[in-house]
Order: sequence, then structure tokens, then C-alpha cells
Amino acid sequence: MANIVHVKGTGTIGEPLIGLLDDHSEAFGIDEITFHKRTPLLHERGKISDLIRRGASLAVDEARWSDFEAMGLTPKFKAHEAIERASVVIDCTPAGNANKEKYYEDSPGPLGFLAQGSEFGFGKPYARGINDSALVRDDDRFIQVVSCNTHNISSLVKTLAMETDGTSHLVAGRFLCMRRANDISQDDSFVPSPTAGAHDDERFGTHHARDAHELFTTLGHDLPVWSSAIKLPTQYMHSIWFSLELDHDMTVEEAIERLQANTRVALTYKRSANQIFSFGRDHGFYGRILSQTVIPIETLAVRNGNELVGFCFTPQDGNALLSSLTATLWYLYPDGFEDRIDSVRKYLFQEV
Repeated sequence: MANIVHVKGTGTIGEPLIGLLDDHSEAFGIDEITFHKRTPLLHERGKISDLIRRGASLAVDEARWSDFEAMGLTPKFKAHEAIERASVVIDCTPAGNANKEKYYEDSPGPLGFLAQGSEFGFGKPYARGINDSALVRDDDRFIQVVSCNTHNISSLVKTLAMETDGTSHLVAGRFLCMRRANDISQDDSFVPSPTAGAHDDERFGTHHARDAHELFTTLGHDLPVWSSAIKLPTQYMHSIWFSLELDHDMTVEEAIERLQANTRVALTYKRSANQIFSFGRDHGFYGRILSQTVIPIETLAVRNGNELVGFCFTPQDGNALLSSLTATLWYLYPDGFEDRIDSVRKYLFQEV
């Protein structure tokens, strides 16, 4: 049977994901990529045309078929047809849970369905390199790829506070997520001044720590983590201040050695979001750095011998793109898929 991947949505995650799958389809062993666009918009015609030029096929709702044709775009599949014929469906919309109930649960064809970070409860939470061993074939038909900030937090915890055998040394983890207002491709939701978020969760503060906690529960951990969030008037990158209190002493040099040993962590001597974002624009895929976090070395410090503190930057959805790709190939190639990812390892930078 052909390996067909269907992407629902063409936003800040969907568009680069479709491009990633298209441009490396041969290396990934994917025979066909289809994507769903809900609304026919003239200002997005160029984007859709380019995705089709790259090799992807357009699927639309039957009621909108003629509207797309009137724009000069020729759909190839109806929306429900594209889902039914797909091997894997990747939902990149903010309606993953609703689509699961409406379309996915009763669709017998696809091997698996993925949704993105905002869709808590869609399925087993997953982040590449964090809980790969927790995925269970034939059981985990629905997977939630956690948010980019959750990837970042989880990578910090696993790299700096855990051993390779899974032993945790974390006494308390605290994270201040300083979120960009919106993506550079978006006009809506920008804020004119720093806007503090509420602590809606009594135990975890915000959903960032809660999601990281849920990710590690799949490995049997019950982590003591807390997060706060504030939205800043910038479009460049999310940034995080972190504090990891350990049950043993650790030097900055030891922390750097651990970070250097993790190929999914990028270190840098840059300390501004615009410089790191610019590096991604010039050297990444669709401007994305696929590493899970970018850590300015000079911000790392140790307090009281056992508390690691510092700042880091979250690549704009790049880490979630890599996890979405990995989970897709996990469905398609149960006997091994790691070598198929080699073609995109060049976007996993160890120094920025």
C-alpha cells in the first residue's frame, strides 16, 4: 500500500510541515502528500499554489470546491476522501479534538492521527527524544505532539536533571515562559505591551508545566514543575527563564557538558532573539531551527551549588515539526525509521 500523509491546515505549523514532507518525501519513504485548506482566500493563493508546485495535492470541503476553482486552484480530493485514503493524518489546526470526534474516531483507514500542542487530551503526549519509548504500536493511534515551549522545558529537564537510565534528580523546576505575541506571518493577536498570564492551575501554574508533567508521566515520573507565562510585544521567538533545583551539586561546566552531549540542544553565544531568529531564517528550513531549545551559554549560572538557572529560546515550532515528522515515520515504518530522518539532521544545530 502507498504511504500517504495528509496534513490538515496550512498555518504556522501546517505550511512548513507540508514543505518538509514534500521536499524530502523520497528520503522519508512517503509516496504522496495531501493537505486540506478550509477557506479560499486570495491572499493565500500564492502559498497554496507553491505547495502544489512542490508536489502536494489539495483537498477541500465539497461545498467550497467551486470557490477554489474560481480562484484558479484545482482541488484533487474532497476533505473526507483525503482523510479516508491517508496512512497518517496530521492535524495542524486549533480544532484537533473537535475533528477527532467528528471525523477521525470513525475513520478506519489511517494508521494514526496527530494533533498539535494546544489540543490537550487528543492522545498520548509526545516529544521527540523525550518519551519515544512510551509509544506503543497498535495502541497509540492518537498522539498529541506537545507545544514548542513544552518541548523546550522537557528537554531542559531531561538533559540537565535526569540520567540516561531515567533517574530523576529534580527537586523543583520553575519556568517563566516569555511568549512572542504572534508569528511574523500573522497580523492578529499582537499585544502593545507585556501582558501577564494567569496561573490557572493550582499545581502547575500554567499549561506549559502541566503539559511537561503529563509528558513525563508516560515514563512513570511525577515531576515537581511550575510555570508562569507573559506575552511580550515581539514576533521573533519565545524565551524561557528556568530554575532547576537538583538533589546534588552541579557546576556550570558539568551542565555545559551535558548540553553538548545532546544533539537536539543548540548552544550559542548570542543573547538576543533577533540574532537567533535571523540564524534560523538564514540556515533553517522554512526559517525553522529544528533543535528543541537554543541556550545562550553565558546566561547559565549555579545558585547555592545545586540550582541551575539560565535563559533559553524556543525555536519557532521547529521542535514540534521534528516530532510530527518522527511520529509519522514511526507509524509508517514499524521496523525502523531513524535513518530516514538523516536528510533533516542538518537543521538540528548544536551551535547557533
